[in-house]
Amino acid sequence: MTIFSNMERRSFFTALFLAAIIGITACGPSKKAIRRQNMIQEVVSTARQYTGTPYKYGGNSSRGIDCSALILNSYKTIDTPLPRTSKDQSKVGKKVKVKKLRSGDLVFFAMSKRRRKITHVGMVTDVDKNEIKFIHASTSNGVIETDLTKEYYLKRLRKARRIIK
Repeated sequence: MTIFSNMERRSFFTALFLAAIIGITACGPSKKAIRRQNMIQEVVSTARQYTGTPYKYGGNSSRGIDCSALILNSYKTIDTPLPRTSKDQSKVGKKVKVKKLRSGDLVFFAMSKRRRKITHVGMVTDVDKNEIKFIHASTSNGVIETDLTKEYYLKRLRKARRIIK
């Protein structure tokens, strides 16, 4: 005794096949998400190649670099032009709350005595439950990765922006 006719069997297996395809594509990352992740990895990797480079005001090379040039050069690798200064870079992209930071986001600081004017920029490299690492060109230590959650930086943090959407 046959439970399903050939036509019913074909319809059943077609529906099952389509459900499997939809399930596979719905669960996996989209092409856009994969592309975004690759861009973020490229930008962070480029910035990390400058680790140890001495700080030089106005510098733009591996012999000496400042914070905004580090960001500018890193984003240039993914054909994303940015302004030259940290102040102007702070106007590009989408605002992001600290709780929503992810790798590739830019963080802006007011390091002067008045702490109003943006004078420094860094890029988030890693986000963990207890730490947010960012890379920047420190005037005293050159290009380093630092924990954003340290009081010194949190007090001076003014805004964060997402360039790679």
